[in-house]
Amino acid sequence: MSLYASLMRVVENHIAPLAGRIGSQRHIIAIRDGFICAMPFLIVGSIMLIVANPPFDADTTSGFGRAWLGFAKTHWNTITMPFFMTMGLMSVFVAIGTAYSLARHYGLDALTAGLLSLMAFLLAAAPQADNKMSLDFLGGQGVFTALICAIWSVELIRLLKKYHITLRLPEQVPPAIARSFELLYPVIGILLTVYPLSILLQSEFHLLLPAAIMQLFQPLIGVGDTLPAILLMVLIANLLWFAGIHGDNIVTGLLNPIFMTNLAANAALVAQGAATTQTLTAPFWSFYVCIGGSGSTLVLALLYLRSRSVHLRTIGRLSVVPSVFNINEPLLFGSPVVMNPTLFIPLLLVPMVNAVLAYFALHWELVEKMVAMAPWTAPAPLGALISASWDIRAAVLVLLLMALDFAIWLPFFKVYEKQLIAQEMQQAEAERAASAATGA
Repeated sequence: MSLYASLMRVVENHIAPLAGRIGSQRHIIAIRDGFICAMPFLIVGSIMLIVANPPFDADTTSGFGRAWLGFAKTHWNTITMPFFMTMGLMSVFVAIGTAYSLARHYGLDALTAGLLSLMAFLLAAAPQADNKMSLDFLGGQGVFTALICAIWSVELIRLLKKYHITLRLPEQVPPAIARSFELLYPVIGILLTVYPLSILLQSEFHLLLPAAIMQLFQPLIGVGDTLPAILLMVLIANLLWFAGIHGDNIVTGLLNPIFMTNLAANAALVAQGAATTQTLTAPFWSFYVCIGGSGSTLVLALLYLRSRSVHLRTIGRLSVVPSVFNINEPLLFGSPVVMNPTLFIPLLLVPMVNAVLAYFALHWELVEKMVAMAPWTAPAPLGALISASWDIRAAVLVLLLMALDFAIWLPFFKVYEKQLIAQEMQQAEAERAASAATGA
């Protein structure tokens, strides 16, 4: 049995079924939805951070640059306030969004679940003394706590409802008021579970609950930011795509907490005037690893435009514009790249090569690490430029990666094009023969 056949058997029999179960798991879906809910706030906050940190040195001779630097310095507090109220409250948005999504899955009242999750998270993040609350754990450092609080809050509501432990009011009470009172027991449940744990950690270990949870997850974050872990995730995502499963949805759904924690850490360091440290972020994945979508297929769409194969040329015309905005399902399924042995190797190889080169470019500080959240649908050079706080080297890196992607995709494209041209010629011959026979 060939290596390809053996690999496909493993993917189809083991990896794909497991990935399907993970991708449809209600808590994973809720976590993914929670981060999606937070995305608009993070994008706006990222823009304000970029405005506050002009891409010019203090000794710049550019009049525009000097004006921008002066404006940013004079109005620093005013400009950065929206950043702290959006990116700095990332975990608040995630806690509400995750609970809302999970509650909808269970058929529970989503709004009250979101509010209960918010209460649980604030109880966990609030210090016991001083009546003052730091923003430190409301941002990226509180993400894992926010997810745990969201899931626990919804599961608590579900369990109490399942065993009919609820406050029942007379039928004459308006439904809206009755629903609000149904939340009374879950609120008490959160108060009796989350708050005592928070007080215990503060009194015995001088730790807030989010700090303790962050320490538990720190090894995972550290490992996730290494090149072997990144390559493994890229490989799994594209193996799943080859089997026809949306690998990016599954893999990034699992990686989102690490993505956002790392991005928030970098953004906080920039706001403090310090050097960034984290490599693996959502923009790194979107704009360096997956240029044009999973498999980094933007260059393949461009190749299709000039193809001598009618089929590929048609797919190129249909898919090139979506690919520019990192949407490549028309190309993956139309070519098809999915389940296509000829295109199997570049589908796996190209994004892994991109990941290696981009990792070292950032690790060696040849390019600024990602500090802002650009929309994932932004064209890759522009998205990288914005996410790297206007570092022009980020856009140049994307263009260099695209040139290398072109060189890797080209020979496999040529082989596949030749196969399709032969098939199209045979089909044309068969149609001419059938037409001649009909005419005779």
